[in-house]
Amino acid sequence: MSIASSLTSATLCGASVFPKALACSSEFPINLPSPFESSKICLTSFPASRDLKKNATLNLTRNVGPVRCHAMQAGTRELKKFELSDVIEGKQFDREMLSAIFDVAREMEKIEKSSSQSEILKGYLMATLFYEPSTRTRLSFESAMKRLGGEVLTTENAREFSSAAKGETLEDTIRTVEGYSDIIVMRHFESGAARKAAATANIPVINAGDGPGEHPTQALLDVYTIQSEIGKLDGISVALVGDLANGRTVRSLAYLLAKFKDVKIYFVSPEIVKMKDDIKDYLTSSGVEWEESSDLMEVASKCDVVYQTRIQRERFGERLDLYEAARGKYIVDKDLLGVMQKKAIIMHPLPRLDEITADVDADPRAAYFRQAKNGLFIRMALLKLLLVGW
Repeated sequence: MSIASSLTSATLCGASVFPKALACSSEFPINLPSPFESSKICLTSFPASRDLKKNATLNLTRNVGPVRCHAMQAGTRELKKFELSDVIEGKQFDREMLSAIFDVAREMEKIEKSSSQSEILKGYLMATLFYEPSTRTRLSFESAMKRLGGEVLTTENAREFSSAAKGETLEDTIRTVEGYSDIIVMRHFESGAARKAAATANIPVINAGDGPGEHPTQALLDVYTIQSEIGKLDGISVALVGDLANGRTVRSLAYLLAKFKDVKIYFVSPEIVKMKDDIKDYLTSSGVEWEESSDLMEVASKCDVVYQTRIQRERFGERLDLYEAARGKYIVDKDLLGVMQKKAIIMHPLPRLDEITADVDADPRAAYFRQAKNGLFIRMALLKLLLVGW
């Protein structure tokens, strides 16, 4: 492979760290062919410290001995730094950033539909560290990485089959895993675990769900889906239905919906799993109108989005009596479809149990499988942005 082809859209860094690149040294060829004639190659010395992740010129930089190599676009333009070093919570994103991420996601849709193999992330390794079961999130992240030319190290059940079962602390696990990879995607059973991991790691960390805390990438794909399906995000009404107390997806989604104008949110849930006050207080302070209701039929008749969630048995511990009291109260079925607006959509983060009946699937307003597919594009976009930049 020629120098030009091996470095196109690549990071100009040490081959020992990134196989796709040449070593950063004084021996780097000077007479590079087009398109490198106008490119810059920045070599800057930094001390090895935790601050590199947060304060380096680009947050994807890596140690190559005493030298740090800055990621550059192979062409006439520098890549712009992505504003975030980690993706931990919904409140990290503002409206402008969301719009820009969605633009990149649309580019990723084109890449996914193309027959050619992308090499945007060739030479990068992603570690998926999942302490809770996952199908869509883990597989979509792994698919996203591979579709961009990267590789994956995976642990499907880290709680049982990693050194955590031996009592290893999360911090020690993160320090170990970051030595093998360039980015960590983590799902954990404890709220706040992702923030702890990000504070420990010198590489980007993506929160793929932390207990009943948050699930920011799900919220991103949810908002992306609403925009794609309805064509707008301002002036919409959204019903959040089901387990709102333990549902990390609805918590993160509420944070993102608060970035838009004239949004109204309806909370529909059994009394025992009502939305927690911290989300309500945040929406109020952000000027977002919200209302609690026990009548799903009435709410569904005036909403653009009915966002259904399952009652999460795993969050009830030994209190299965409380779980049984909560489940089955609110069901999306053909009767509900009969009162919904023609252009409204039904969403669900999946997996579902019996809270959406199977005969709803054929209705064009059932968007939940299209929603799941959108997770691929959003996660492709995030991996690209965190590792390479805009």
